[in-house]
Amino acid sequence: QVHLVESGGGLVQAGGSLRLACAASGRTVSSYTMGWFRQVPGKEREFVAAISRSGNNTFYTNSVKGRFTISRDNAKNTVYLQMNSLKPEDTAVYYCAGGNPRWASMTNDYNYWGQGTQVTVSS
Repeated sequence: QVHLVESGGGLVQAGGSLRLACAASGRTVSSYTMGWFRQVPGKEREFVAAISRSGNNTFYTNSVKGRFTISRDNAKNTVYLQMNSLKPEDTAVYYCAGGNPRWASMTNDYNYWGQGTQVTVSS
């Protein structure tokens, strides 16, 4: 069992930056692919980024490529999402997830989820 807690969300102006953190307790996150997803009211949760267990492979949805960077510190049992050049359309609740998905973007293949952290980008 893994318990995930996100932090680092907040209000930022367009063009600004935020760094989200996902701290895990229980089993080490090195056992899992870790992902970040986001959701706005009325829409499905969407994939943002993922990182392999070793950290050697990363995956991003097209809309955040070149702006967001996912990383992990297995020694600290923490995963990060550095978000730069934020846009109003990045506004959402961001969720951390862990699992062994068939593909990194497959929401239903992640077994463990955090409670989410709100990111709001003003124009």
